Amino acid sequence: MKRSVLLMLAALIAGCSVNQEEREVKEFLQAQVAAIEPLEKETNLTYWNAAVTGSAEDYQRFGELNLQLRQIYADSAVFARIDQFRKSGAIKDKKLVRQLDLLYYAFLENQIEAPLLKQIVDRGAQVEQKFSTFRATLDGRTVTSNDILQILKNETNSRIRRDAWLASKQVGGVVAEEIIELVKLRNQAAQSLGFENYHTLALTTTEQNADELDALFAELFALTEEPYTRLKTELDSILADLYGIGVNGLLPWHYHDPFFQETPLVYAIDLDSYYADHDVVELARDFYAGIGLPVDEILTNSDLYEREGKNPHAFCTHIDRQGDVRILCNVKNNESWMETMLHELGHGVYDKHQDFKTPYLLRGPAHMFTTEAIAMFFGRCSRDAAWMQKMLDLDDQQRADIEQVSSKYMQLKQMIFARWAMVMYEFEKQLYADPEQDLNQLWWDLVSKYQQVTPPPNRQEPDWAAKIHFTIAPCYYHNYLLGELLASQLHHTLATDVLKIKDGQDFVLIGETQVGDFLRKKVFEPARQVRWNEMIENATGEPLTPAYFVEQFVR
Repeated sequence: MKRSVLLMLAALIAGCSVNQEEREVKEFLQAQVAAIEPLEKETNLTYWNAAVTGSAEDYQRFGELNLQLRQIYADSAVFARIDQFRKSGAIKDKKLVRQLDLLYYAFLENQIEAPLLKQIVDRGAQVEQKFSTFRATLDGRTVTSNDILQILKNETNSRIRRDAWLASKQVGGVVAEEIIELVKLRNQAAQSLGFENYHTLALTTTEQNADELDALFAELFALTEEPYTRLKTELDSILADLYGIGVNGLLPWHYHDPFFQETPLVYAIDLDSYYADHDVVELARDFYAGIGLPVDEILTNSDLYEREGKNPHAFCTHIDRQGDVRILCNVKNNESWMETMLHELGHGVYDKHQDFKTPYLLRGPAHMFTTEAIAMFFGRCSRDAAWMQKMLDLDDQQRADIEQVSSKYMQLKQMIFARWAMVMYEFEKQLYADPEQDLNQLWWDLVSKYQQVTPPPNRQEPDWAAKIHFTIAPCYYHNYLLGELLASQLHHTLATDVLKIKDGQDFVLIGETQVGDFLRKKVFEPARQVRWNEMIENATGEPLTPAYFVEQFVR
């Protein structure tokens, strides 16, 4: 009897101790959120204003706010307490544990000396402002990114194409040295934390493993080598005929975008023509409403059309983790911008249609690549014949015309992008491993290997530096490819388990509210409460796998 009483008493004392520590953790987390939340909102809003105006003052203010935010995460005493809570073993509440884990990684990458942190933030903001406000010149006139893309899509004169391509690379020469300095600063910070370089640190703090990524990319390289070579040989033959040159004369400017990351529209049909008389913004609005994921509030707060000084690219931002979601675009009524609208609003619905009762630190996508997966899943619709027929009110003959080439386009698009992503991943890994090496040569070596594109003769310019992602999203690009893998996995789950598509039936999402319900419950609402791999397995029944991407686009 006495033993039972003593055991009960010991358990009660232990329980009280655990409860007390969990109460301390809750209070600690509340204090951290109170410091982070308003500053994060102001930082996001300032960045938005800078991007839509190009204002130097706003970019400077953004840099200052971003530094203040990072200084919160740089507090070594707070970091030590987070580490202590995590190691205590006394915290049993899974949501508390998860919040501590996420805070730990956020603090870890900022445990560097304040002067170095300020240098990194300031240099990053300076380079980004140059990217956002830079405008290339072509034949003595200023041109936008859209102007260059239109030339590369439509012009058949090789000299004009070359000049446009060279114009697209001008920004690289402006920012290359500063990017290299930024890389060195990031490496210095990572090494002060005991990491080999910043690339290794970045993967660790985003709960990824370099060996697993290397193996995945090696597997995809092998699986796509033969079909990619076959399809690109066919594509090169078409392009050579189009430009009146031999296949051996094809150079980077003979493809339809500055980095050959997108599919040239050469197979007998121009998909842009189907969108020319439609408002792609309204098409996107109607589509998302039809699947039960309305985007009206997102569009109301967004900035959608190009303007002098405005960031020339596209992105989605969640200002406050409470539903103020916006997208920035530079819309034209063509297929590319249809895809971009669907893509950016895919990010938007992930953020907008989650449960905001979830603790602040657990709101948002399970991982960077899971929101990319949703964006890519929806972006694929813009070239799908069945989707286009319903959305654009096409007749059966028009659909048949599109279907003749749409499957080839989709396969080529995915393989082109996969090989391009390999260039970006491998270049960035080697960039951080040795920023002093001949990066210009490294770039073209990788482009030749993975994309099978012939380098321009005697070219010794920092063409790699024209890619803004090295500045604004370091060590991120591989997540786009992981997103494509997950998009195919979600496609399989929705087709087989949710919509129960039978052989021969169209997989068309239009009007299917079950799709919105599934994504909201299985992907959006879990948010960051569990790790990305657990969310994927819960949603699809298995871990992330390349099998469905290969099944859909390679075999």
